[in-house]
Amino acid sequence: MISINNEHFRRAALEIGQSGENDTLPYDIDASFIRDKAEELSEICFRLFQDIDARRPQNAARFLNELTIGSERLLVPVGSHGFRITTKINPFWNLYLNGLGFAIAEANEGNRSDRVHSYRLSTNGNDLFDKTRSWRTYKEATIQEPALENDGCVVVQTDISSFYEHIYHHRLENAVDDLAPDNSTVATQIDRILSKLSSGRSFGLPVGGQCARVLAEVLMTPIDASLSDAGIVWHRFVDDFTLICNSQQDAYAALSILSNSLADYGLSLNRTKTTTLSAKHYREYIAVQLGQGDETTVALRELDLHFDPYSDAAQAQYEELKKSFDAIDIQFLLELEKDKSQPDAFVMAQIGRALKFQKPQVAAQLCATLLDPNNLDSFRASWSKILRGVYAVRANEEFEAVFEQIDDLLDRLPAATPHLLMPEANTLHFLRAIRFRRTEARGRFVRQVYDQSPSSSVRRACIDCWKHWKDRASFMRLRNQWQNLSTDEQRMLWMAAGEFGDDGTHARNQLRATLAGSWRLGFEANNAASFGGCYRDWVQENG
Repeated sequence: MISINNEHFRRAALEIGQSGENDTLPYDIDASFIRDKAEELSEICFRLFQDIDARRPQNAARFLNELTIGSERLLVPVGSHGFRITTKINPFWNLYLNGLGFAIAEANEGNRSDRVHSYRLSTNGNDLFDKTRSWRTYKEATIQEPALENDGCVVVQTDISSFYEHIYHHRLENAVDDLAPDNSTVATQIDRILSKLSSGRSFGLPVGGQCARVLAEVLMTPIDASLSDAGIVWHRFVDDFTLICNSQQDAYAALSILSNSLADYGLSLNRTKTTTLSAKHYREYIAVQLGQGDETTVALRELDLHFDPYSDAAQAQYEELKKSFDAIDIQFLLELEKDKSQPDAFVMAQIGRALKFQKPQVAAQLCATLLDPNNLDSFRASWSKILRGVYAVRANEEFEAVFEQIDDLLDRLPAATPHLLMPEANTLHFLRAIRFRRTEARGRFVRQVYDQSPSSSVRRACIDCWKHWKDRASFMRLRNQWQNLSTDEQRMLWMAAGEFGDDGTHARNQLRATLAGSWRLGFEANNAASFGGCYRDWVQENG
């Protein structure tokens, strides 16, 4: 049964501080703000929840309908040729939604089948999900099934078509309401917030945030149960299903049952991605997917490179991971991927994560290969992983000897690969990587991007560059356009003001009185703690 308290919002704040607000986008400074002000913000969230939950569901819905829940849709590449929309949610509402998600995940976890491998609730500290459960462990579980030993065994691989985009809010509302006590407004709150984030549409989950993952799993829980009730041997990871059947006839019947179960919730299978294999061919196929038999990449594939810089043993973990690469030739593995028509996405992600554990000259050589315009088009599906890795190197003073080499490589990209900077998510990753040093080329690029981009998130990232560069001319230009800036841009410029001496101090003094009105979220009581007030205090505490 869903039971929400202050601790759910506090844990959500700490998790955001560790993982970021949206895993398709670069880590934003707002995530650090949410982490540092976890206590104050969780209290604001919980008071808001209590206020809404004390109302009747109809009145709660009306109250939420009257609020502005800010968000922005951004384009993110998927694979070599595809794109999808991710949602950048206002940081307060992202925290509020994730706090509800923590409580919903707790209430639903006991209902979930062991055959589900995606987004299992963690019992470890502030993590929401168990990091030991992954797509890899899902595939490994399928090949351990005893049914694969049966003569004539047939394995079906399939997935749900446009899963997150097609989740119907009303079906989801009912699924959440089944977990809630009588007269709870949790389901109503989820439904109304999702409607706001979907621009009034009654379907679709915001891609990139943690709560969306929880909600998707809640919707799938009764569908999973229907497969088990039908006696099907199955495994699932998010929208990917593996059905293990005794014959072709049983496979056809299992697909029929799955299709009917999904249809009850407005979902359908992707016909182009549904394949049937014999047990022998399935094992061989999975061995290739998992890199088994590929001795060149097996060590890299199996290395856990998720490093927590906030851990009490962070330095020891870092040194241990550096030693792990003594026997792994990353450059050789990268050359192998470069020669493939479709580089392995997981190997490329591991290479990106591995950059910060290399010696400086090795890291620079790897960056030269990764950022070579002749290679980047082949690596375009891994742009975010590559730029995250480059950022981690450029942000670490241990690599200072190669900073100039990496900066030169980055400066070539806008002219050499402009098409790769068209999706907003790619631009955000690039802006974060170049913010450490101003060059003439970067100055022109950032000014052009700011003036031409319709995205508030992209313009905010440009302001972050000007803040790091101490670009006084750009600061003064934007200070004089304050009333025309989005709230998110205003908050970044407010922070940037601390870099500009008297000009910044005067700007803050002149604008301070406007903050209470322009940064209000629409529900705060007068003289009560507010999101905007917490942000203003946090900026002052951090200079």
